[in-house]
Amino acid sequence: MLSLVICTLDEHEAIGGVLSELDEHLQDINHEIIVVDDSTDERTANVVHAYALAHPQVRLLRRYKASGLSSAAIKGWDIARGRILAIMDGDGQHDPAMIRALLQKLSDPNIDVAVASRYLDDSRSGLNGLRHRISRTGTWLTDIMLGVPLVDPLSGCFAMTREWYTQVRRELSGLGFKILIDVVASGSRRPHTAQAPTLLRARAGGASKLDTRVIIDLMTLLIEKRTRGRFTAAAVMNGAAVFSTLCMQWLSLGVLLKLAIPIWLAMLLSVSFGLAGRFAIDHIMTPRSLRPRTFQGACRQWLAFYASRWSDIPLNACFALALCGVHCPWTVAVLGGVLLAESRYHLTQRAGVSA
Repeated sequence: MLSLVICTLDEHEAIGGVLSELDEHLQDINHEIIVVDDSTDERTANVVHAYALAHPQVRLLRRYKASGLSSAAIKGWDIARGRILAIMDGDGQHDPAMIRALLQKLSDPNIDVAVASRYLDDSRSGLNGLRHRISRTGTWLTDIMLGVPLVDPLSGCFAMTREWYTQVRRELSGLGFKILIDVVASGSRRPHTAQAPTLLRARAGGASKLDTRVIIDLMTLLIEKRTRGRFTAAAVMNGAAVFSTLCMQWLSLGVLLKLAIPIWLAMLLSVSFGLAGRFAIDHIMTPRSLRPRTFQGACRQWLAFYASRWSDIPLNACFALALCGVHCPWTVAVLGGVLLAESRYHLTQRAGVSA
């Protein structure tokens, strides 16, 4: 009847207790639990595997060098066998009793998606300080941009019918951590929803996943869904990275020219500064779990980035200098150089992937 997906990231301290609580609440329901683990080590997987030896309804899917709750949830649902597909966190913040409440909501044949909603009966969320304010801001933005009929479209605990998942599966972006937005905004119509009130509990293990990448993912996902895929999240993020490169190169070139540096040298240096801006944005857009954890690792990543983009320096600079030579304003020349270098890079990447 039920396939419940739990996505974990370094939550070995909490996942055993969550599975035990679920066993109590779901013991009279024909169900399976699929744990999709993206942890950086094997401790979470070991806890799940040990629990599954005595509880055959628990299955483990281990992913390596992957990140993002949304893509993990989709992986789990794709291999699920239940009529009802659900999701909750593995850090203990979601009350396992909510799963039964969501199943009761879905007993109505007119309901497609049932959500455990903060803010339904209470303005509190169970979050503290900055995280609460960010959650409320994200909820407001989602309502403004998508008009999703939910008081808590950022909830991470919900259930849906297999029929609804089948309808939206091809349109899911799998981006970031807010899978509910993806699920309710990807259909040809808005789903019929039901909500059950909840508050988050204290986290029993793991750490908050909130970082700059989560916020970027939310904003770009909203843009993608609002434009019905005309501007994809990946395209928006790449556009932001190119714009940062351009701004850094404009700024540095303007300063160098003011210092009376020869234009050929100023252009070469400005391209290097532009790439530094691109690297900084790429770092911010990288999920925290995939970022280097040591200074040496960060240095290796920086060197690898410049090794992959070194040809941008002569290509960008020479093209921009050629445009300046025919009396093109240097601001426009820089734009042309950046666009040429980006086009070359992406064409090379596509050729490499195809090969």
